[in-house]
Amino acid sequence: MGMREAWEASSADWISWARAPGHDSYWRFHRDALAELLPPPGALTLDIGCGEGRVSRDLDAAGHRVLALDASPTLARAALTHPGSPGPVLLADAGRLPLRDAVADLAVAFMSLQDVDDLESATAEIARVLRPGGRTIIAIVHPVNSAGSFADIDDADSEFTLTRSWYEPSTVSDRCSRDGLEMTFHSVHRPLSAYTEALYRAGLVIERIREPTDPDPTRPWWRVPMFLHLLAVKPR
Repeated sequence: MGMREAWEASSADWISWARAPGHDSYWRFHRDALAELLPPPGALTLDIGCGEGRVSRDLDAAGHRVLALDASPTLARAALTHPGSPGPVLLADAGRLPLRDAVADLAVAFMSLQDVDDLESATAEIARVLRPGGRTIIAIVHPVNSAGSFADIDDADSEFTLTRSWYEPSTVSDRCSRDGLEMTFHSVHRPLSAYTEALYRAGLVIERIREPTDPDPTRPWWRVPMFLHLLAVKPR
């Protein structure tokens, strides 16, 4: 089963998980940090892999004219029908965007590129649809996070161990339970170089890199990056 099918199968769980106030990592680790990377609104901002639409709604609130896209029919429908949806939403694969060349000033891929089967095609498509001088903001699970784990997530001094090859891509399916909600996260572990090389081959230049992690020094993830935020530009 590919990533598209896996996320469609988990779509109902994801909608409940993502829309529970303060429940997902977006609220604690990403939202404010991504807002600091946002360029001023232009003619068009893309939300690639929009899920149930929360990033689109925040982009709209920041003044961006948003076009959202997702490959899951259920998630695309949920994004479109949410009362706060800026609309429109397209059902589309990140590796085959149904858009003309050079139409967008900004492309946001929030926690979606680790969830695609073909990273090279998705990255090339981002570059194709950006105007010269346009930017992309990418957030992914940090490869350190997807490659390893702590023996005890409640022990600040817990030992961190690589549990899979750093270099070999591998499918990850993590079942999580919290506050009465359950969700299976489907993704592909890839080394950091897979992302940087894909951006390089697409002609995109990295401007900023951030590595958000748990701000609580009593938690083990305070010592190791959990996520990766990238800001890249398409040269003029």
